[in-house]
Amino acid sequence: MSKKYSIVIVGGGSTWTPGLLKALCKRQESFPLRRLVMYDINAGRQAVIGDFARLLFQEEYPELDFSYTTDAGQAFNDVDFVFCQMRTGGYEMREKDEKIPLSLGVIGQETCGPGGFAYGMRSIGDMIELVENVRRSSPEAWILNYTNPAAIVADALRFKFPDDKRILNICDQPVNLLRSYARLLNRDVNEFEPVYFGLNHFGWFTHLYDKAGVDLLPQLKAIISQQGFKPADAEQRDASWLDTYAVVADMLRDFPDYLPNTYLQYYLYPDYKLSKLDPHFTRANEVMAGREKRVFETCREAVQAGSTKGASVVHNDAHGDMIVEVAESIAYNQQRIFVVIVENNGLVNNLDDSAMVEVAATLGINGPRPFGVGNIPVFYKGMIEQQFAYERLTIEAWFEGSYHKALQALTLNRLVVDAKKARKVLDALIEANKDYWPTLK
Repeated sequence: MSKKYSIVIVGGGSTWTPGLLKALCKRQESFPLRRLVMYDINAGRQAVIGDFARLLFQEEYPELDFSYTTDAGQAFNDVDFVFCQMRTGGYEMREKDEKIPLSLGVIGQETCGPGGFAYGMRSIGDMIELVENVRRSSPEAWILNYTNPAAIVADALRFKFPDDKRILNICDQPVNLLRSYARLLNRDVNEFEPVYFGLNHFGWFTHLYDKAGVDLLPQLKAIISQQGFKPADAEQRDASWLDTYAVVADMLRDFPDYLPNTYLQYYLYPDYKLSKLDPHFTRANEVMAGREKRVFETCREAVQAGSTKGASVVHNDAHGDMIVEVAESIAYNQQRIFVVIVENNGLVNNLDDSAMVEVAATLGINGPRPFGVGNIPVFYKGMIEQQFAYERLTIEAWFEGSYHKALQALTLNRLVVDAKKARKVLDALIEANKDYWPTLK
């Protein structure tokens, strides 16, 4: 492994960045770097994380060429991998995504329903600009994208860059689930061979094989049905996330065929989820008062103390570990299995070929080789087709500047359904996002 790689982290000021930096330190022997640049348009946020990163690398990766910048031209020159985790509009806009729908009697959530629609309409333009910036300077770089809502972003990038085979959209929630399954079963997560189908934040595990070929799903379903379900890192999670995982047992009792992604509860139990949401203190407020505050305070304290030892912000998490492992599998043609987002093209045989589906795939130097799952049952097909139609209409609304298609999209979304509600929510979101969205006519 003689080659050393150059990486850019887009969204360097994210609270997830310290864990990602630690993941790169842990894997410096198996995935060596020559250069790492953090890039963010918010200089103030990034400086706090950047100063922490400089200290961390002095301690654990002293030979690494590290810098952080707000200059895209400087960031993307001579790059092998771009790790993207941007949040257009920051937490200020996330709070509006959640609170505006709630004020109108509809669920407000980061990636689901009208909140996800608003976030997606903001993310599309910035993601297109990012890809264009990267391709001007580093046409062969792999762009590994975490930016949410991943389903909408992936579909928009496929539409805009149909021939770019080095954009890979991924999500860490399937890995979070796999780690949680491993904890329940007292198994090594790296031994699992999952079978999965769906859209991002809208999918199901149909099988979970171990290295001996034994399907562990029946055992897992029995354990979760009887004992409930917690995330692998339950001790570090906020209360809302613990409730999110707990509802998996309810979904499994009602629909016992497969193990669901946690986000499906918003679509299956909208009345229950709406009743649990505080319109005055949403998840965005919880994050800002909790993780956001904790990470920045810890980074400042570490820099002031001159040591990162014991800093809780660099604990092992799926977000950081997964993206590094994905890059490593591509770089060294390891053909490891990950759940990724790819164009369907018959993978789910009875769904639209152009849909960006989430399935298991091996990853190597030429990208993903996804595993097909054949036909899926009517219930799951119907759920997915409605969600896919909403997502496709969302990106068409963005590209065409179409109010009509935006209204159609929200009317189809299972968290809205009623067209009069959809129009009220849409009009309110348009006003809130006038500095971010294209004009809808």
